[in-house]
Amino acid sequence: MKERIATPKDRSRLIYSGIRAALLTHGSMTKVELSAMLGISFPTISKFLSDMESEGELVAAGLDESSGGRRAQRYAYNPEHMLGLALFLEKNETHYAVFNCLGEAKERGSTTSLLEGNAETLSAYIAQILERHPRIRAIAVGVPGAVNNGKIIFIPCYEAFHDFDLKGYLEERFRIPVVVENDMNAAVLGFNEKKSEHVNPSIVYLYFGQNGPGAGILVNGDIVRGSTFFAGEVSFLPQYEDRNFTQALDRAHASPPGRMNERELDAVSRMVASCTAILNPHTIVFCRDEVSETLLDRIAERSAAYVPPAHLPDLTASDWRQDYLDGLRSLGLHRMISGASV
Repeated sequence: MKERIATPKDRSRLIYSGIRAALLTHGSMTKVELSAMLGISFPTISKFLSDMESEGELVAAGLDESSGGRRAQRYAYNPEHMLGLALFLEKNETHYAVFNCLGEAKERGSTTSLLEGNAETLSAYIAQILERHPRIRAIAVGVPGAVNNGKIIFIPCYEAFHDFDLKGYLEERFRIPVVVENDMNAAVLGFNEKKSEHVNPSIVYLYFGQNGPGAGILVNGDIVRGSTFFAGEVSFLPQYEDRNFTQALDRAHASPPGRMNERELDAVSRMVASCTAILNPHTIVFCRDEVSETLLDRIAERSAAYVPPAHLPDLTASDWRQDYLDGLRSLGLHRMISGASV
């Protein structure tokens, strides 16, 4: 493959992205500080800051104390200049959040499942949100299925979205950068962003789910997607002679939330043991609505029957919906800050 040569437009986009990231991280900076941090000449930084200020992307943040010469102007990023939309689709519901460049929610809402419709139904709903928030510059969509670069390649029971390039469809419709992500990948990203105590952690996020069980897998801080983007589809993992994980759980006859009978407990404990033996993660996360602290203790005890207890990860519970939205928000923020175009 012929190597692509960076264009002046590419370089400009990287400079804008660097300035945005630096200001959002540090709060405010001077031209000299930005020039030193980004390794870009003072005249170039001055030009870009002037352009961004004229567009309302930057705001003046006061003057530095004098060190004997002219006091330097500090600049801060205007977090309301661009907004993002995070939206996830599930069997029984659709949730969304509009957020600014600091990740602060400006609007939240939900509706019935848009998976029961088609892409036109989904785009009509998104269009209503964009009409209320015309500054939205990136959209992140989560789906309960396997995704390959924005194309949904596996999503049982929802034929309208199977083998469908949702990213391409929405970008063509709205001319806004779109990222489409598997629900569990987004959830594990959201959990890791706020709650992991480890540097470059390895985490498995297990969810029994409305559409069957799935997992998000983070190894050394990176999402594991697999050679065909099928990683995390643990519903197919064989557990007994004639049953996979989904069949072993038998959610149609499942116990009430927070409880498990012996059959379910053994199936989940075998899954924990499998994850431990293959990945040896720091943490396995469950949805808080599906387990209790007592149940986590029982799972840990039963899992120790299959693998040495010294190697078992921490078992914890978290708010799956919030982690999911947080992960999508993080993906959307990255697209906004990078200045990606369609």
